[in-house]
Amino acid sequence: MKEVIKSLSEFRNRPIAPLLLSILWLCAIAWVGFLWNLGNIGLVDETEPLFAEAARQMTVTGDWITPYFNGETRFDKPPLIYWLMAVAYRTLGVNEWAVRLPSALCAIGLTCLGFYTLWKEEGSSATSNVRDLTDVRKKEKVLWKPEEETENNNSQLKNRRLPLFFSTPWIGAALIALNPQTIAWGRTGVSDMLLVACMCSALLAFFLGYTLEEQREKAEFSTVSASRFPNKWYLTFYVLIALAILAKGPVGIVLPALIVGSFGLYLGNFRQLWREMRPVSGILIILAIALPWYILVILANGQTYIDSFFGYHNFQRFTGVVNKHSAPWYFYFFVVLVGFAPWSIYLPVAIARTRFWQRSYWRRQPRSAQLSLFALFWFGCIFGFFTIAVTKLPSYVLPLIPAAAILVTLLWSDIIAGNEPGNKRVKLEKKPNSLPRGLLATYIFNVVFLLIIAGATFYCYNWLGDDPAMPNFPQAIQQSGLLIVGGTIWITTAVAIALLLWQRQQRWILVANFIGLVAFIIFGLTPAYKVVDINRQLPLRQLAQVAVQQKLPGEEFIMVGFWKPSLVFYTEGPVTYYRAVRRAIDYIKQSKNANSPSILLLGYPEKFVELGLQPSQYQLLDTRGAYQLARVPRQAFQ
Repeated sequence: MKEVIKSLSEFRNRPIAPLLLSILWLCAIAWVGFLWNLGNIGLVDETEPLFAEAARQMTVTGDWITPYFNGETRFDKPPLIYWLMAVAYRTLGVNEWAVRLPSALCAIGLTCLGFYTLWKEEGSSATSNVRDLTDVRKKEKVLWKPEEETENNNSQLKNRRLPLFFSTPWIGAALIALNPQTIAWGRTGVSDMLLVACMCSALLAFFLGYTLEEQREKAEFSTVSASRFPNKWYLTFYVLIALAILAKGPVGIVLPALIVGSFGLYLGNFRQLWREMRPVSGILIILAIALPWYILVILANGQTYIDSFFGYHNFQRFTGVVNKHSAPWYFYFFVVLVGFAPWSIYLPVAIARTRFWQRSYWRRQPRSAQLSLFALFWFGCIFGFFTIAVTKLPSYVLPLIPAAAILVTLLWSDIIAGNEPGNKRVKLEKKPNSLPRGLLATYIFNVVFLLIIAGATFYCYNWLGDDPAMPNFPQAIQQSGLLIVGGTIWITTAVAIALLLWQRQQRWILVANFIGLVAFIIFGLTPAYKVVDINRQLPLRQLAQVAVQQKLPGEEFIMVGFWKPSLVFYTEGPVTYYRAVRRAIDYIKQSKNANSPSILLLGYPEKFVELGLQPSQYQLLDTRGAYQLARVPRQAFQ
């Protein structure tokens, strides 16, 4: 009751203007990053339509236990993403908006919880900083002069007058949401962002529960409550872990357990954490939410499901190469550098800022001051786990992006507040969370990195001709002028940062990066999505519509030479696929369909030649992009 009264009092006394502005800020980030033009392009082959069609099949068949795609079971992922898409279908209709909305909402929810966590951290940092300064004074026995105290107080007043957009929560929300990895997967209808939202929100909930226990102790409550259940944030942690398991499987609990366990062992309070989190209650909550579906799907599909999901899609992905997704051990260094750009260039400094090797210091700190250390364990455990895994994909390290954002946010909070090493008393102990001296080199690299991105943007059309599905894309993107716009934005941003650095206005470098990134998203990236869609996916949607209109009763639809699952989604019917021409010919010869003497055939023009078909032997129905659709008599293959 005391906690509730205290929270209501804090809310009542808080100015309403900053709260409203913060809500508007979150809405603006959500709109630019995830909602703007969300459904304006078609589903992107190959992965997105697999999820979209499996969800559609659930709404058609009423089977909410076993996912199906194109008439076959799909055991790649658990059902939570399919359920959410199906609900969206019932609400918005079967369309691209409904497919991607769950991912977008997950990204928005994670951003908001990150904002709240950093807001709580900012509120407690002032108190912890005063305590740290007092401890250091006592330890070093430094005699402080009154004028020094006045100077320090004036500095604090000056920091309080900083614009609201320089506050830690505002910076953190922007960094969590606005980076290439989060934007890409927050706009894609697959399970990756759902997993990230559940897992990372669970980790944020853990830290909030972790600090709540400290607040209870200070409020003269027992550190470990007499209740059978953990506090509200630990309960939220367990619920989100269960949802993460339903989103992508065992990884949803393995990684959080690894992060929380290593964090507790490092600080030496693992046993206390074990007691206050009440893991038995937590495990029961997780099992109650996540286990029923796994039992039902195993009862329905038996050993086939166990071998496919647990064996192939989990254990084998970690221990071996699946679907040729191999990469060198340093692969994720480049993924983080590009996927978290432009903020990634400050990540090494942000990690060094924690001085994680000073274990004795961190063990003395209050829990509310340990967010940067927790984010470091979060980042390091996920990075190390997937570096060890043999199968590697860029999306695997998406769950570490929020941790990287928190680390860089806390670094920039110190930069903006003017907490440079030179501003500290020489006699004071160099403590964690102080700024390293290599920051100037990072500022310079910021400029160089943006110039490299600008150069890559100008000339990337030379590297975009490998996809046979859009052979004219390099010319189309070059003629659109978007590469010039994008490259110019990055050059302008680099020049602006160089001028700010010259004028020693370091705190505005963050703003320059932010404006450059948002400008690139609005004027470069989003229009480029449309160009890609026109050249790659639109022809398939158009041919799917033609196929639906032209298909005769009982006529089979066959795709030869490539696999484009979007055809199954847009035709809402089965599509037979063969990559090898010889196998397609054997299948057509052996199949007997008395109801239809012809087939609908989709392929590249050269595939028709490889099939041994002359133009006089088939009826060309339509040609779009790199594809052609034809009706072919079965006797043409005899």
